[in-house]
Amino acid sequence: MNCYETIKKLACAKGPTGFETAAAEAAVEAMKPLVEEAYLDHMGNAIGVLRCGRPNAKKIVLDAHLDEVGMIVTGYDDGFLRFTQLGGIDPRVLLNREVTIMTQPEITGIIWGALPEDSSKAIPMANLRIDTGLLAEEVKALIPIGTPVTYAEDVQMLGENGIAGKSLDDRSCFAVLLRTVELLRARERDVDIYVLGSVGEETDSRGAIAAVYNIAPDYAVAVDVTFGKSPDCSGDDCFGMGKGPVLGVGPNIPNWMFRRMKQKATAEQIPFGVEVMAGSTGTNGWDIQILRAGIATAILSIPLKYMHTPVEVIDQRDVEQSARLLAAFVEHIGEEAPA
Repeated sequence: MNCYETIKKLACAKGPTGFETAAAEAAVEAMKPLVEEAYLDHMGNAIGVLRCGRPNAKKIVLDAHLDEVGMIVTGYDDGFLRFTQLGGIDPRVLLNREVTIMTQPEITGIIWGALPEDSSKAIPMANLRIDTGLLAEEVKALIPIGTPVTYAEDVQMLGENGIAGKSLDDRSCFAVLLRTVELLRARERDVDIYVLGSVGEETDSRGAIAAVYNIAPDYAVAVDVTFGKSPDCSGDDCFGMGKGPVLGVGPNIPNWMFRRMKQKATAEQIPFGVEVMAGSTGTNGWDIQILRAGIATAILSIPLKYMHTPVEVIDQRDVEQSARLLAAFVEHIGEEAPA
């Protein structure tokens, strides 16, 4: 798998939370060469299935969400568009931003607002507007209220190993799943693997909840991003880029799964970090763990800089290392996991 090209294709698909169809379709196409089945379920999740061939085999779900943060049009203001956020966006990153309005055909806009007299204060999102360059009557005719909006940025290499662009949270992690399956196809497996590209994580995890409830797996791993070290994030809760995956540990993650991740990382000589998750993990794993009678769920993360901005950055070495670890974690899990 070409890491950069795969991530670029996934990340450039438009898929703000609640409007993920294009991203989910791209995920299905990426899975088809790797799995036995690849399809969209009735919630819009992308699902791929790779069976082990054993009767009554246990099942594991590998999840990475496909939705990205974005915006949605809420009204008009003398030819400009009012909007609000889909998912968590800091309004400070929006000023001067080029955006794509998801009409048919798409329309380009730029974000501007009335600058406050106190330049040290950010402009509230309610005071920002999208300028399309169209006349007021054209705006109303072409752009209905409820139209989603995404960042317009492309994906590009940043240095030798960095990849920068929009929606790397969490499309880069779906690339981890693709690479994991690519590795596992050549190995003996004792569980049926369900690859889940879930929708709606940035708002309520509804996609993962519905899909995992229907699949009814024995185990799950939620793969998401965590904070990479950057000028505004350099403490103990931030992790070095290119230093390998980050393992979640806390009361909502079964101890045996965390220990297994560490043991496999050590055996495979994969560097890793440890992130303490004392409460909510902020991932789909938080909801997956309590579906049905409870599903043993691990959290695996890759560091990402500038989260929820149009210039998110990951290191492609972390993608490969995470996939190697996840493949080792899944291999023989049906036989080796505690009953």
